[in-house]
Amino acid sequence: MVVGFNHNFRYKGVVYHVQTEDGGDKSPQVVTLLYCGGTILSSKKTSYADLGHKENLPSLVEELMKEQHREMLRRLKDGEFDGIIDSRNAEPSGDSVPSPVEKRPSSQNISSSSVPKPVAPVAPVAPVAPVAPVAPVAPVAPVAPVAPVAPVAPVAPVARPADAKSKPKLAATEASLDDIILSYLIGEDK
Repeated sequence: MVVGFNHNFRYKGVVYHVQTEDGGDKSPQVVTLLYCGGTILSSKKTSYADLGHKENLPSLVEELMKEQHREMLRRLKDGEFDGIIDSRNAEPSGDSVPSPVEKRPSSQNISSSSVPKPVAPVAPVAPVAPVAPVAPVAPVAPVAPVAPVAPVAPVAPVARPADAKSKPKLAATEASLDDIILSYLIGEDK
């Protein structure tokens, strides 16, 4: 089952995002949203509760999702949202700062409620004491190079008798680890 579709679509130099989702069993509806910069410009919801529990319900819902997603892309491409986009671009973003110079009403129209109250001056802040400088860190002494390790002499191969069973057993204290492993692998009993 498809959970949703997401596409970015460039229209008139601006990237728009179209998202379509399935609400699932608990909310049997397909929702498609058109975004621009995090703002929803348009939405469409289509319920499929009337389809019940048909055998091919997942494929029917997927087809409904694809069609509704394509329809929103077509509507954007055909210019259906141009009015919404233009009005959104014409609105101030809220980040603009109002002009500090405002027209004052004439003296005849001034009432006590329309005159702004004076703001009390802010007390100066005491200067902050300077921070003491940090002492410099002493340089680290260089590390002496490590002497190369001498290679280990190869171990001479153990001479085996022609018949491995005739080999005398070694005491645990006399046997090397290699001899113990070898005797285990060839099946000698202790």
